[in-house]
Amino acid sequence: MFNAMMDVMQGFGVSSTHYLQTNYKDAQGLFLWVSWAADLRNTFFIFFPLWFHLRASVGIKLIWVAVIGDWLNLVFKWILFGERPYWWVHETAHYANTVAPHIEQYAMTCETGPGSPSGHAMGAAGVYYTLVTSILAVMASKKKPASKKSTSKLWYLKAVLWTLFWGVQVCVCLSRVFIAAHFPHQVVAGVITGMIVAEAFNRIQWIYNASMKKYFYTTFFLTSFAVGFYLLLKAVGVDLLWTLEKAQKWCIKAEWVHLDSTPFASLLRNMGTLFGLGLGLHSPLYTETKKSNSTAAKAGCIIVSLFLLHLFDSFRPPTHTAALFYLLSFCKSATVPLVTVSLIPYCVNRAMSMHSKKGV
Repeated sequence: MFNAMMDVMQGFGVSSTHYLQTNYKDAQGLFLWVSWAADLRNTFFIFFPLWFHLRASVGIKLIWVAVIGDWLNLVFKWILFGERPYWWVHETAHYANTVAPHIEQYAMTCETGPGSPSGHAMGAAGVYYTLVTSILAVMASKKKPASKKSTSKLWYLKAVLWTLFWGVQVCVCLSRVFIAAHFPHQVVAGVITGMIVAEAFNRIQWIYNASMKKYFYTTFFLTSFAVGFYLLLKAVGVDLLWTLEKAQKWCIKAEWVHLDSTPFASLLRNMGTLFGLGLGLHSPLYTETKKSNSTAAKAGCIIVSLFLLHLFDSFRPPTHTAALFYLLSFCKSATVPLVTVSLIPYCVNRAMSMHSKKGV
């Protein structure tokens, strides 16, 4: 009964993909761009450095929401065993008496992990929910007391931000369905779980003052739990990497199956980011520079961070050895928040200090 229900839902999903690809082919470029923009890499390389230097608490919360959300996404995927449209349509018996709809594949289609819930939808929902609620909280704290005008402005801001939020979520969901990476129910599940994670972190305060020991133990626990869960199920005959074979079999181009889309790649990327944030926040360089609140210093840090991280992102760890790739991915991910939080602000402040002394 359950399998029959899932076949109906997934059949509807494939039909939705076929409909979008047939009727909105001209929007292909937009859908591909949205899928790229919704990747968590952009949170780490763009949103985090921007918001950390504007308001450190928002930047810290963004990292925690993104990392914990993606870790939960990995665990949910391993538990739910979700199919993906681009391989399910070739293997299902659902179309035994009819012709299966033809669906196109793209470079971003061939994700190698299970499909439910959607990581892109979950990540986008968590990150943008965090941004919207943080902006509203900041604006509410600055609101002048009991003024009709200020209350009206805050209401309009809420309306605009939440409209943008839902607009982004719809675009991300349609994009993932369009490229045949997910079924509709998987992206809806991703949005809901992403919002739940973000709302949970709106109520958690200890992350802003977490010690280096807490960062280390949290990183160690999350990594150990995921690896232990994988090894435990493998010992009883359940291979959690069952989707990798399907991706390699049904992806129309071998080069579209990337090692960095595997479950362990995302795990180590996220753990590296969280650990790097802890190192950065407890660095002597950050302690020395965090008292500087000048607008010029913040602007300089944002510009330098975005520029240097853009260059750094172009480095791709070699994929010929999986262990080396995972290790370098962890190190690369740890470097991003470490450099953003400590090294860049220190260098920018030193440069500005030397310039002011010369001016005198």
